[in-house]
Amino acid sequence: MNRKFWTKAAYILTTVLIFGVFLYLSLLPSFRSFVSEIENKTFDLRQGITSKYISPSDKITIIDVDDESYEYIVDKFGSWPVPRVFWADLITNLEPARPNMLVFDLLFLKRFTADGDSDFELINAVNKNKNVYVSMNFDNYSKEVRTPPKLPNALKNNIENDFLIKSNPDLVYSNCRPILEEILNGTKNIGLINVQRDKDGIIRTMSPFSYYDGAYYKHLTILAGLDYLKLSTNNFKLNKRGEISVENNGKKAVLPLNSKGRVILNWYGPEWTFNYIPLWKVASAVEKGDREFLDRSFKDKIVFVGVTANSLSDIKSTPVSYMFPGVEVQATFLNNILDNNFIKKSPLLFDIALAMFLAALIGFGVMNFKSPAKSVILFFGVYTAYFIFSILIMHFFNIWINLVAPIMLGIFVFAAGYIAKYLITSRDYEHTYKLAVTDGLTEMFNHRYFQEQMSANIQTAKRYESVFSLILIDIDFFKKFNDTYGHQSGDAVLRQVAQTIKRNIRSTDIPCRYGGEEMSVILTNTNKEDAIKTAVKICEAVRNKEFELATGDWTHVTISLGVASMPQDGETTESLIEYADKCLYVAKRNGRNQVVFEFPEGTPAE
Repeated sequence: MNRKFWTKAAYILTTVLIFGVFLYLSLLPSFRSFVSEIENKTFDLRQGITSKYISPSDKITIIDVDDESYEYIVDKFGSWPVPRVFWADLITNLEPARPNMLVFDLLFLKRFTADGDSDFELINAVNKNKNVYVSMNFDNYSKEVRTPPKLPNALKNNIENDFLIKSNPDLVYSNCRPILEEILNGTKNIGLINVQRDKDGIIRTMSPFSYYDGAYYKHLTILAGLDYLKLSTNNFKLNKRGEISVENNGKKAVLPLNSKGRVILNWYGPEWTFNYIPLWKVASAVEKGDREFLDRSFKDKIVFVGVTANSLSDIKSTPVSYMFPGVEVQATFLNNILDNNFIKKSPLLFDIALAMFLAALIGFGVMNFKSPAKSVILFFGVYTAYFIFSILIMHFFNIWINLVAPIMLGIFVFAAGYIAKYLITSRDYEHTYKLAVTDGLTEMFNHRYFQEQMSANIQTAKRYESVFSLILIDIDFFKKFNDTYGHQSGDAVLRQVAQTIKRNIRSTDIPCRYGGEEMSVILTNTNKEDAIKTAVKICEAVRNKEFELATGDWTHVTISLGVASMPQDGETTESLIEYADKCLYVAKRNGRNQVVFEFPEGTPAE
């Protein structure tokens, strides 16, 4: 029972200390950043697994400017970008196919001064067709480089409880790349295509709104998605759960924002997963008047127009691929809106409770399993199951639960358990060893330990040419004492004499019970002169002390002592004991209660 108490106490103390270290580290920004980066990598791993089992919407089609289309355009027009009339003709010829939306992931910025009419054809095509959506972009360029333009009120939005967005500086911009002014003032179908990358350059999240010049502006896909669901509005409210929810006539869009004011995208595959149609093929169908191909390909579709050619540098890194076209990122964002399929971070309290539960399970196993192999199997089994659970909960419930912090806590607890076990084992070993080398009555070291230390001191003295001494002690007339007062009183006196001896030697000296009423002291690094002084001190201390008997009475006893030193009196255990024993014999023969350190030749050992 006592061992269990100390085991638990050591484990709790060790766990508290290690948890304190963990808590301290968690307060360091660099450590939190390190954990966050690893957690992001585990998110990528889980997304790489779950994305294989999620199908994108067949409502979305992408017209992509791939490498072949880029070559087609350069051969036809001589350079990129193409004259704006090309895009105007594309819109004009696609509209009869009745696509639900045409969303341009392209920026129509400055005028083409060489062909101004081309610009106006594009402006007319965009402004005339209410299902055409175009892009703009915010940045933080200096006002000296570009004067921040004023944007139309029709593009502005209001958000109640906007703390998640305003508190994140990467969503607040000071400048804007204006598109063609006539488009800017001629249509409300203008949205942002800004993307936010994590520190490792990977896009895991997107911001539905950005803040500029005192107002909020929608992302292009938020604008298109809400229009598609017939939930168009410029007024939003962030609820206590960190969600922006818009609903009308049974349709609903929910934007769960994380602590950085962004939504976490749920990806649809490691490869390009949407229906892609190369631009050159569409342009060729337009030239040939192939209405059947155009109608079949784009009727009722949400059509994105964007760039996938490597030479045009719109390739992004995402959790499922390091080579992902920007237009597919935008399509993924829109698909998440249509399906209400965003990933949500699990609540902090849930993460803490789950981490503590797993850590407690690991701690229980470590403290109760005698086999380290079982503890290791439990550890890997628990966290493998937890990893699988995290994949399933992401796949079926779109919830991102933390992996790294719970596993790190589990490692800390696992380590704490084994440190506690080590401390307890060390303590048990020391206790067992002490019992093995200690005499139970006198609490001196026993005869076996005496022999070990004699050998060790002899070896040390020989190696370093040093000295040490031995005192043999015998209680005078002890047999007669036992016969007179009884063995219980004899034991009491023996115990008290041992205590007196220990109080009159150094902490480095080694007091032992040699056998019966005989005791010994090994004096480390002590020459004969100092050993004699110590022996005399012990002899006087015992002679002057009153000892209590088992009966409650008090009496005096005396002791006889023999002293031997290395190297002058011997260089082996046997020779030193023999020399001290002969001295002891002389002390007893000469009247006892004295110290003897030399003897005449021919003195027999006792």
